[in-house]
Amino acid sequence: MVERLGITEDEVRVALDDLFELALLRESAETPGRLHAVDPGIGLRQALARQQAELARRQRQVAEGQAAIARLIESCGRVQERAGPAATELLGMDQVQDRLELLAQETEREVMTFMPGGAQSPAALAHARRNDARALARGIRMRTVGLDSMRNDPATMAHARFLTENGAEFRTSAVLPHRMIIMDHRAALVPIDPRDSRKGALLVLGPGILAPMIALFDQVWEIATPLGAATDPDRQGLSTRERALLKLLAEGLTDEAAAARLGFSPRTARRMMADLMERLDARSRFEAGLKAAQRGWL
Repeated sequence: MVERLGITEDEVRVALDDLFELALLRESAETPGRLHAVDPGIGLRQALARQQAELARRQRQVAEGQAAIARLIESCGRVQERAGPAATELLGMDQVQDRLELLAQETEREVMTFMPGGAQSPAALAHARRNDARALARGIRMRTVGLDSMRNDPATMAHARFLTENGAEFRTSAVLPHRMIIMDHRAALVPIDPRDSRKGALLVLGPGILAPMIALFDQVWEIATPLGAATDPDRQGLSTRERALLKLLAEGLTDEAAAARLGFSPRTARRMMADLMERLDARSRFEAGLKAAQRGWL
């Protein structure tokens, strides 16, 4: 195989591992010790099914985590009146911003942020940039998740690019839990009233309270889309025709057969597929199908 393909033995082994992982190669049931190539259409459907099942599982975990955080926030509000050290109430945006600046100075390792609400106000972006720039200059790891809709706002996107250009990591998600900032896994800020973050925030401390918050962030981070992954930020998801085309191609139909089934020309099918591969940053149709499933587009 090495001689026939003109590549190294290590490259062959890596390729075989990839094919096994994608269910496109398995051990022969008829001849033990030999390999059997699986029909690409069958393998793709199996891979998509696995990806969709995994995505559904993670989305359920995120929903469960979000509900747990909502209960924690409500509990912290009650605890704050009785046991001050667990939760400190910060009333109004001035108190919140003052505490954020202090926490930013004290942070030593990492800041994790949920940034819901889509487009951010100029004042919020300016304040965030000052604190973020100081933290990044000190080598603090920063991970932020915003809403997909913020990709349509130039000012918010400029802030996100500023972060990534200076070493931070930024992703977006179709939906997000309430606003949340976690510093060094030891302190978190959450809104007193999730419907109006300008009322103030609760500063919560303690590993028992922070553990589910950190777990929720990691779950959302895992399924969120990295900034820059979509080449055209104004076009999220799939149209009805694009979704139908991907599903037919995943079933093994050719461009011509899929186009005939959908009622347009093969040239249109090829153009649509090329556009999808570009938007998904995919190098093959198979990879495009997997990435579309990972994003929940199928």
